[in-house]
Amino acid sequence: MSNGSYAEVGGTQVYYHDVGEGPALVLLHGSGPGASGWSNFNRNIEELAKSYRVICPDLPGFGKSDMKPVEAPIPGWWAEQILGLLDHLGIEKAHFLGNSMGGMISLKIALEQPHRIDRMILMAPGGGSAVTSIFPSAGIKTLLTFYDGEGPSVERLRGFIDQFVYDPSAITEALVQERFEAAMDPRIVEQPPMRPGPGGMPEELWRDARLTQLPHETLILWGREDRVLPVDTGFTLMKQIPNARFLIMPKCGHWVQWEKADEFNTIVAEFLKQ
Repeated sequence: MSNGSYAEVGGTQVYYHDVGEGPALVLLHGSGPGASGWSNFNRNIEELAKSYRVICPDLPGFGKSDMKPVEAPIPGWWAEQILGLLDHLGIEKAHFLGNSMGGMISLKIALEQPHRIDRMILMAPGGGSAVTSIFPSAGIKTLLTFYDGEGPSVERLRGFIDQFVYDPSAITEALVQERFEAAMDPRIVEQPPMRPGPGGMPEELWRDARLTQLPHETLILWGREDRVLPVDTGFTLMKQIPNARFLIMPKCGHWVQWEKADEFNTIVAEFLKQ
């Protein structure tokens, strides 16, 4: 994988990968400790770049990008940053693929500036509301409190990552160490991006009446055994978005793009071609 580039967006340095040619496809990662664009999508970028111009940023507060201001609202501020990055790259409209928090940001962009999105893939996105499951889940609680209490450790991170997948035996020690090193960036330890601040808790997008007016062809993907955002969290979004399809993957957790990489890449490519 080639090295990425930096763009200045509203005074914030945003690190991103720009790979391939064709229609633009923006990949937005989730928000767990040590997350980044490459760590979330390293099994997908090169395959998708065979047909698309893949833009995969580190959301500010993660990876190599600058930090997110403590007072910045979630996900609105991130949505503005991503649109600013597209403006910097001269991209007026793109397909969006968002995982977890990245899915929530994609939804926010669709609500605020629907003309900037072509097709939309939401992979276990935030912004919904659990119908039958107890929420917040243990995984969400760990995500929000990873840097609190006894503080971060490899053991806590390994336990957290195990909750992301159906089969924890697939998690390698190298993956855990890579995520832990990223999570221990002194900037992030001092200012964890998901710690609730003056901006408040993440916006409950499922309450936004504009969902019922979204024009986008939308694919919602979920792992049946997701222990971070349970699959029923997506039912409210599926019911409201007019052109939404809901595909549930068996024997799969929160990382559909990682656990079911080959199938995921094929499904995404076929959906975007339609």
